[in-house]
Amino acid sequence: MDIGMPRKLAFGFLAIAVFMTGDGFELTFLSPYLVDQGFTSPQASLVFTCYGFMAALAGWSSGVLAEMFGAKRVMMIGGTSWLALHLVFVGIALPLGSYPLILSVYAIRGLSYPLFIYSFVVLIAQTVDTSRLASAMGWFWTSYSIGIGVLGAYLPSWIVPVVGEYRTLWISLAWASVGTVICLVLVPTSPRNASADLDRGAKIRELARGATILAENREIALAAVVRIICNLTLYGFPVIMPLYLATDEDGGGEWITQQQWMRVWALMFLVTVFGNVFWGIIGDRFGWMRQMRWYGCWFCAAGTLAFYYIPQLFGGNLWLLYAAATLLGMGFTAFVPMGAIFPAIAPEHRGAAISAHNLASGLTTFFGPAIATALLPFVGFGGVCWAYALLYLLGSLITVFIRPPQPGFTPEGRRLPVSREAASAPTAA
Repeated sequence: MDIGMPRKLAFGFLAIAVFMTGDGFELTFLSPYLVDQGFTSPQASLVFTCYGFMAALAGWSSGVLAEMFGAKRVMMIGGTSWLALHLVFVGIALPLGSYPLILSVYAIRGLSYPLFIYSFVVLIAQTVDTSRLASAMGWFWTSYSIGIGVLGAYLPSWIVPVVGEYRTLWISLAWASVGTVICLVLVPTSPRNASADLDRGAKIRELARGATILAENREIALAAVVRIICNLTLYGFPVIMPLYLATDEDGGGEWITQQQWMRVWALMFLVTVFGNVFWGIIGDRFGWMRQMRWYGCWFCAAGTLAFYYIPQLFGGNLWLLYAAATLLGMGFTAFVPMGAIFPAIAPEHRGAAISAHNLASGLTTFFGPAIATALLPFVGFGGVCWAYALLYLLGSLITVFIRPPQPGFTPEGRRLPVSREAASAPTAA
């Protein structure tokens, strides 16, 4: 059975999963841990917001940098810089308890993981046929989810009660190191491309195109807005939900324990392991945009509100929270064709289009916590959740105006009829 996994890139998917396990360790507990160290909830949220801003910058540049200098080389720069900055964050900034140092070092570390993972997206786009690209992107996001969400959340839920948050941060270093080594030894180099022969001025102009293409191409701009919206809760909830569900800070109800929250969030990512592959295949067969419009946006809106109202109505009912996590996970993963849509809209500037996608991916890590930081003091946890939900519904409307050329489909997203000869022809191995 063909499941859409490009065999040549199998070790790259493994490197992403292992590296993002290390990167994801702190997401479910760093916000309450910083509050426990004497910082306020807005200060903890600002740490994630600045991190997301730097991730957006790295995401923007990673596509074109990988096209010009080679995806593997840029992945290695991202991996080694993450290791060095994490050592400073855990070994110096946290023990000193200096908020400016914690804020700055953690923010700068935000440059590293996008270079590692989004450069691999370029390698996928360079290697995989367009008609199978959404399926391959599904495997990329599955690897990402296994790392940052499943292992990155389940493992700390067992490790933190034994060794504490601080030592758990040291353990994450080992995972990221192994992922970087796998990349060094087993990930293939990029195919030769024309961008590598550009002079310095042309390279700078091509890098800038990763942002200017947003003004030049209306559909790229609209797709970027949807890309920002689609993961707002994914990056906003790790900041506010452990405070809302597991503490009494700023109106939280302390309905469940921190370890229970970690496992709820880990279940959401476990669902995405299946969902990324499922929606990748479904999107290639039944249409990218319709899938995101009706399942991605609406599932995410419903799941977001469920996380707020379930504790209000039913207390710490874990089974209902698991159901909300499942709904949210299936909503997030319905957006997996996003990685295929950008290069499909602007195939003549593939690197710039992927950079625009990665810029939007980074901006969602910024806006997710930023919305919480800006609104939490004024509207509370419920207001933040409603803001996310309304933005998802706006995203559903915007998808109507995005019409990427998808093989086998009309510009309106309707599947073209398959001729009897094509349907009966054998599939190449």
